[in-house]
Amino acid sequence: MKSILVKTLFAASSMLALVATASAEDCATKPVTVGFLPKLDTDPYFQVAQTGAEEAAKEIGGTAVKQAPSQATAEAQIEFINNLVSQKVGVIAISANDSNAVAPALKRAVKQGVKVVSYDSDVAANARTVFLNQAAGDSLAEMMLESLGQLINYEGEFAILSSTPTATNQNAWIDFMKKKMASDAKYSKLKLVQVAYGQESEQVNQQQALALAQAFPNLKGIIIPAGIGLPAAARAMDQAGLLGKIKLTGLAPATLIKKYIQNGSVQDIWWNVKDLGYLTYYAAQAVAQCKVTGKAGESFEAGRLGTYKVGEKGEVLLGPAQIVTPQNVEEFKF
Repeated sequence: MKSILVKTLFAASSMLALVATASAEDCATKPVTVGFLPKLDTDPYFQVAQTGAEEAAKEIGGTAVKQAPSQATAEAQIEFINNLVSQKVGVIAISANDSNAVAPALKRAVKQGVKVVSYDSDVAANARTVFLNQAAGDSLAEMMLESLGQLINYEGEFAILSSTPTATNQNAWIDFMKKKMASDAKYSKLKLVQVAYGQESEQVNQQQALALAQAFPNLKGIIIPAGIGLPAAARAMDQAGLLGKIKLTGLAPATLIKKYIQNGSVQDIWWNVKDLGYLTYYAAQAVAQCKVTGKAGESFEAGRLGTYKVGEKGEVLLGPAQIVTPQNVEEFKF
């Protein structure tokens, strides 16, 4: 009996030692490689965000690599998740094309020792540690709606030209806008006639913007919450002689639509994109070293941006965005 007890205690202590070892190994002791996986490789938004990540890597060590699909689909991202795991990156930082569809692959990555954070567009909360959000989602949605109201005097038909039907952040913004119009008398004279999708393609966004103008002769405005979509639609509408008659607003690099903002036919909601990549890299390293576990109230240092706190559901906010108008467009360098 004594022999059995000794063996049992030995086995238990060995198991605890293994767990402790595994736990220690899970926490990096120095900066790791962070694999950034944006929605689409050719989107200039993510290219600029990557420059921020690379700036942060020079400051604190480690490496920021970017790999992304040529098509904005969950299936394409899953293949890249698997590739990054096989390359033994320490952290995957993903902007999701579909929050739920990529979650199983991310959970498998975690089981293989790779930590996960999301940025720009979140994944299922149980598939990552923290979400680095460019601005509060409800705030962005309300700013887009307010910008449209300013442009068309809070009255008339408008459409939304989103990126894809599964884009997590954009779907949340659209839902908020619908609820806001239903509950706030300020927007009661606005009428949403259609939600269309540009599929993260300049050509498709151009085609869809023109199709909306043709389908709805009384259309006064389009909200385009996608960095590729707004500049593409603005060019197409301008060439067709429709820009001005139909006003545009949404999210896009301000410099790409500067002349349209200056002439008053377009507004924009924007933030410092480079800083989003910079913040994501700092957060990823904090997660890799177990300094951040995703609990509300935790804090970490982010270089020149200062100290950040983790909020509810593991969300970290970069900071407030602004409506870009002719009066402040010169403040935005991207």
